[in-house]
Amino acid sequence: MDYKLSKDEKLCSRTAVNRLFDEGRSLMAFPLRAAYRLRPRGEHPVQFLISIPKKRIRKAVGRVALRRRVREAYRLNRRQLLVPVLEQQGWGVDIAFVYLDNTPATYSVINEKMVNLLNRIAQAATEQQPPTEETPQS
Repeated sequence: MDYKLSKDEKLCSRTAVNRLFDEGRSLMAFPLRAAYRLRPRGEHPVQFLISIPKKRIRKAVGRVALRRRVREAYRLNRRQLLVPVLEQQGWGVDIAFVYLDNTPATYSVINEKMVNLLNRIAQAATEQQPPTEETPQS
């Protein structure tokens, strides 16, 4: 199983990020919040970003450590929990993970909450109607 995270899987487009927060839905599993937007499947089934607000974690060292923990939890769980469901249903998804707590959480807590969020996003993708061929790809 390939656990690599390619640069193409990062959500970088300003318009895509704005569309995600304007049109997307939100799930919470404290200390993480996931904003997600289902879209017709494109080149990459999942694109994501991670935000650790400076207002919550003041020191850069702490923000970087948390960003690494969140990225690692996502990287290890996405192939089993999210990607197969999206491929089966014909969906792609943009996801933003936002850290909400004022204190750094351990990796085990972040991993547990990440599994919870990915399962809920996969469930939402199965409940949604499959995209039609006429829909323009974003």
